[in-house]
Amino acid sequence: MTTRTSHVDTFARDRLPPPQWQPEFLFELPELQFPDRLNCATELLDRWVAQGQGERLCLQAPGGVRWTYADLQDRANRIAHVLVREMGLVPGNRVLLRAPNNPMMAACWFAVMKAGGIAVATMPLLRAKELGQIIDKAQVSHALCDAALAAELQLAAAQHPVLREIRYFHEETPQGLEAAMARQSPSFDNVHTAADDICLIAFTSGTTGVPKGTMHFHRDVMAVCACWPRHVLKARADDVFIGSPPLAFTFGLGGLLLFPMSIGACSVLLDKASPPMLLEAIPRFGATVLFTAPTSYRAMAAQAGQLRIGAPRGGSLRKCVSAGEALPVATRALWKEHTGIEMIDGIGSTEMLHIFISADEAHARPGATGTVVPGYQACVLDDEGRPVPPGTLGRLAVKGPTGCRYLADERQRQYVQHGWNLTGDAYIVDEDGYFHYQSRTDDLIVSAGYNIAAVEVEDCLLQHPAVAECGVIGVPDEQRGQIVKAFVVLREGHVPSQAMVRELQDFAKRTVAPYKYPRAIEFREQLPRTETGKLQQFKLRSV
Repeated sequence: MTTRTSHVDTFARDRLPPPQWQPEFLFELPELQFPDRLNCATELLDRWVAQGQGERLCLQAPGGVRWTYADLQDRANRIAHVLVREMGLVPGNRVLLRAPNNPMMAACWFAVMKAGGIAVATMPLLRAKELGQIIDKAQVSHALCDAALAAELQLAAAQHPVLREIRYFHEETPQGLEAAMARQSPSFDNVHTAADDICLIAFTSGTTGVPKGTMHFHRDVMAVCACWPRHVLKARADDVFIGSPPLAFTFGLGGLLLFPMSIGACSVLLDKASPPMLLEAIPRFGATVLFTAPTSYRAMAAQAGQLRIGAPRGGSLRKCVSAGEALPVATRALWKEHTGIEMIDGIGSTEMLHIFISADEAHARPGATGTVVPGYQACVLDDEGRPVPPGTLGRLAVKGPTGCRYLADERQRQYVQHGWNLTGDAYIVDEDGYFHYQSRTDDLIVSAGYNIAAVEVEDCLLQHPAVAECGVIGVPDEQRGQIVKAFVVLREGHVPSQAMVRELQDFAKRTVAPYKYPRAIEFREQLPRTETGKLQQFKLRSV
């Protein structure tokens, strides 16, 4: 650690991986030379107001919501006071954030940064069980939650008393966050955090279904703003960002909040961003930069062409970013055919915080993710950790100014080896330095941009009284990349049928986040197992 922490509660800091388990960090670019004291809220939000640009448009949302940078600062400052004065937050406390993408969610995120807390954003679709795992793992003591999503959080809080302080917003009661904000000053002195103080814990399920908390510093937030967006995206201050990924995904946090605000641009936050809703919102808000997954691009392509939303066809949209899952060559071609826009593809990870391999429009190659983003290094390794020649399949390895730091998790030693971050992806790099995605090297299922652990779906289905055994895999799907498929052995007295398929699917949707449910279910009399009883998933895949 470079400097003395500002954290009073050192729970997270005390659970960083030991230095020898952490990756090598690189700060070779001039823009990656950060001061010892750094608060990302000061740099991303307060800086604009201090420079006299507080009236720049910052956030928009349906219903006529238009916040300037000064508006966002006012609300974030008031919420920071509520956290400290009324909820008893001290620097280093973890604060769970739960909301769809909306301006109040953004204000809460910045309030946590200002108060020196650690933001633990959660996806709106998560159920009480999943929220409880996060609360327990990160020992979350505070929460700010949209009243529309209160039910599951209340169920989780009842089982986890460590979560002692909850305030709900968009709730017009004397107990609501807005009422508390009205009592507070619009000015707040940001905690003078260290550059290497943890400011967010982003959770990923991983292949085992046990959530992994990835810890990132204030300097990490600023580092990702200095690398891919500056060197590849090359957006402008007059751009209007829009997209579908939740702010709880680091893809969404960067694309819809950090990156636009780092250049003084504006972002549109949609609480619902299905393909039809995105197509309606892009011309309505004059959006120019779009972030979403390949699945959405494919679903929108034909209508996007009819609506002429692309700038080359007379619309506002000029840059389109694809990440979250592999971009099929056909989807890239289809989108360009209908909009005239060449997509910017990229791969990032929750562990790395954002994109580290990509290519801008001028250098994009169909079938290739791109080249290494300035500030990072990447290569393809064999099973012994040695770089392989061009054209050889191997494990993707990366290092740069950001990297994996799991919260008290033995899996750190799997992800980080010999200073490299091993992302779990199999790649080939060609003679020109372009990286070509081949597959995952683990059992993670990637469906429509969501990461799904097979074992978590299996555990869910095994809770149903009709299920004796089950095995879950990902199978190829043209629309979603992969879908979840479950192989189920029913208990005696239960008969395979379409009604049983629907019953199991509905049960899964009620028990875990709905995007994890098995879209395909096949009933079997028995499952392939080893002599020791271990499920042989590879045999399920070969059927």
